[in-house]
Amino acid sequence: MRRSLPPVASKVSDTLIARGHHGVILTQPQPTHTAAEAAQALGVEIGAITKSLVFLLDDDPVLLLVSGAHTVHLDRTGERLEGTLTRAPAAMVREVTGQPIGGVAPVGHPINLPTFIDNALGRHPELWAAGGHPNTVFRTTFGELVRITAGLAIDVD
Repeated sequence: MRRSLPPVASKVSDTLIARGHHGVILTQPQPTHTAAEAAQALGVEIGAITKSLVFLLDDDPVLLLVSGAHTVHLDRTGERLEGTLTRAPAAMVREVTGQPIGGVAPVGHPINLPTFIDNALGRHPELWAAGGHPNTVFRTTFGELVRITAGLAIDVD
C-alpha cells in the first residue's frame, strides 16, 4: 500500500514512524482545497482539521498548525510570538517544506521549522492533518502533534 503514496507523502510517513507515530497516511480520491472540504470528506468537525501554514516571523520561516475553524490574525498572533508575522511567499513554502501548498504536513520538511500549535486543536480527541500531498491525510491527537513536531502550543485567533 505504501508504494501507492506519492514520494513526498512516503517521506512524511517515514518521519512519522521515526517519531513514534503509526505512520499511516490515507489517500483521498480527490484533493480537498479548504478545511471545510476536508472536514466534509472525513466526516469530522472543521475544528479537527489541522491546517499547516508557513509564515515569516520577522525574517524567519515558522510553521503554524491551526484549527480549520480559525483564521490567523497576523497582528495578534505575531504579538504573542513577539515579532512581526507575515504570510510566506508560495515559493518559500515549497522550499522550506519540500511539499506543495494544499498538502503541507506538520512534519517531513528538509529543514526544522519552529512550530506553533493552535490550542483550539486540543478540544478535539482526534485530529486530521495533510500528509505531504494535496490528497493525503493522517490521523493524530493534540498531544501527539505537539510531541512529533516539538511544537509550542499557543492561542491563535
